Amino acid sequence: MAQFLLISGSCHSAWCWEAILPFLNNSAHQARAIDLPAHGPDQTPMAQVTLDLYAQAIVAAITDPVILVGHSMAGYPITAAAERAPEKIAALVYLCAYVPRSGQSLAEMRRAWPSQPLEGAFRVSKDRASFAFEPTKIKDKFYHDCPPEAVALAMARLGPEPIAPQETPITLTTASQSLPRHYIRCTQDRAIPPAFQQSMTAGWPAAQVTTLSTGHSPFFAAPQALAQRLIDIAATLGTP
Repeated sequence: MAQFLLISGSCHSAWCWEAILPFLNNSAHQARAIDLPAHGPDQTPMAQVTLDLYAQAIVAAITDPVILVGHSMAGYPITAAAERAPEKIAALVYLCAYVPRSGQSLAEMRRAWPSQPLEGAFRVSKDRASFAFEPTKIKDKFYHDCPPEAVALAMARLGPEPIAPQETPITLTTASQSLPRHYIRCTQDRAIPPAFQQSMTAGWPAAQVTTLSTGHSPFFAAPQALAQRLIDIAATLGTP
């Protein structure tokens, strides 16, 4: 039996995984999602949130080793957690997520890519401690292939995102890089270009990179297919 811990991307929180949890928890595995600091009901002030604080929160939520799944921005926090406590992690799964490059921040990675599909999709707060998505861009960039009820749910629950963690470089060591790693590319993604996703896994074994024919939010667009993909990954680890 595998245990999955699901970590959401920018401006999202544990609520975005609600549709996938039943499929995972009905499969002889266990899955749960947590709120990162300053996300969902957590009241940590935006200006106090760091990438290390994200990593601490993830590690604190783990008792037995988990398959740690990070969506989008959460590629950085799950990697930081693996650097902090690799013994608590059975595998890292990057779901259309940023795969950190040593010495670079997420923001640096994003800005270095030739195309910028998220340009104009953010509103920075007056104190420059956080950003929020531009409401008129949300559906097209993140949910174009999602059911209307899921889009309505997301629009009602999206919150601001601390900026500091995304401007913080990470140093990679064997602590995280020696763990089993898998990447799920979303081939219709309008937020992180599929070609960018492909470039982040250049040189990875083919068996560790799979695709879903969805946009940036497969937990809404194809929750059952995504759950099955995670179950298949668990099977490769010897946890059928």
